[in-house]
Amino acid sequence: MTDLPRRAAARTARLAALPLGFAGRTAVGMGRRIGGAPAETVMTDVQQRTAEQLFRTLGDLKGGAMKVGQALSILESVLPEEVAAPYRAQLTRLQDSAPPMSPRAVRNVLASELGTAWRRSLVEFDEEPAAAASIGQVHRGRWADGREVAVKVQYPGAGEALLSDLRQLSRVARTFGALVPGMDIKPLIAELQDRVAEELDYELEAQAQHAFAEVFRDDPEFLVPDVVARTDKVLVSDWVDSDGSLARLITDGTQEERNHYGSLYVRFLFEGPARVGMLHADPHPGNFRIVTGGDPPGGLGIVDYGAVARLPENGLPHTMGSLIRIAMYDEYADVLDGLREEGFVKPNIRIDPDELRDYLSPFILPAVPETFAFSRSWMREQFQRIQDPRQPGSLLALKLNLPPSYLLIHRVWLGCIGVLCQLEAELPFRSILEDALPGFVEA
Repeated sequence: MTDLPRRAAARTARLAALPLGFAGRTAVGMGRRIGGAPAETVMTDVQQRTAEQLFRTLGDLKGGAMKVGQALSILESVLPEEVAAPYRAQLTRLQDSAPPMSPRAVRNVLASELGTAWRRSLVEFDEEPAAAASIGQVHRGRWADGREVAVKVQYPGAGEALLSDLRQLSRVARTFGALVPGMDIKPLIAELQDRVAEELDYELEAQAQHAFAEVFRDDPEFLVPDVVARTDKVLVSDWVDSDGSLARLITDGTQEERNHYGSLYVRFLFEGPARVGMLHADPHPGNFRIVTGGDPPGGLGIVDYGAVARLPENGLPHTMGSLIRIAMYDEYADVLDGLREEGFVKPNIRIDPDELRDYLSPFILPAVPETFAFSRSWMREQFQRIQDPRQPGSLLALKLNLPPSYLLIHRVWLGCIGVLCQLEAELPFRSILEDALPGFVEA
């Protein structure tokens, strides 16, 4: 495998080829249509080939391309099954790995960050990466005090590649619309651009990870590895023995495993803010590990704290839980008032409460019964409903505003639901919200 490409021209060329490839496949498809091939068959073939090229390119380039690919992979469940099935394995690979950089490049980073005598501290080091993702890869090693550690090494030129990729991907965003009509990735890219500095700052990530580790230390269900050492571009943490990540369960987990780990997954995301005052804001499955060979048995290990929301209320907003509860009572006039107060509806925008009910009520459904079975078919149904202008309330999204304080919360909520649907998990979702979401239970 090659190192992270740093020359902007080379990376831009590969990203720019995405819409060209789609245009070429569409032209070939039109030729097949003229020759008598069914329209549905032609379009499905075009979408499948476009998706394979798209996610293969995003995974190979790492940087911002990889990060966008991982974010999109969380929402795989909204894609039509005939389109999603052929490249689901590619999406799962994006959630859990990426092509590694060379051992020489890794050693150069370690010497630069930890000093030329870095092997005195890191007495054992496996040059084959255990995991590789968007801006860094992880190696297993042993620290001088005997601890097994995970060594996260940032790719050389990661910052430059990240910004360049995001700018170029913004220009070719229409390629994503070819996969799912109505999918707009520009807001996602804008958000990632705003958070580039935090994603690249391993010192800041170490502070967040240590805060989570302190709070969850000796927890019977969750394992957060503590920080051993850190520099600007290297982060050393306790090693987590695991049997893969949630991405593995998506492909071959039993129903019991999907339910168990799906419940832990959503509980950590929602309970964490109240306990730590921060929200783990990167919910893709590769960050959630199935713990083996130690404490806690059957527990969930959580890694990668580069994307964290520091919450001013030291927890998720109380209004968020109370509005979901009020919506369950079918009091949408009160829900509308609450959304206005929080800034979701601007003063000059008029919305009918019945329109709001048509738009929101299906998303409230998981919190109503004692247990709810998440599924790809349910997720697709909701996505298609809000994209269909013939459906009641479908145009409401154009009238709503997302306040900056809710940006990462919204990303985590949507990503969490997407992963639960990929897992096809059946959970006591209402009970989880009662325990974890401020305001969901009446005082």
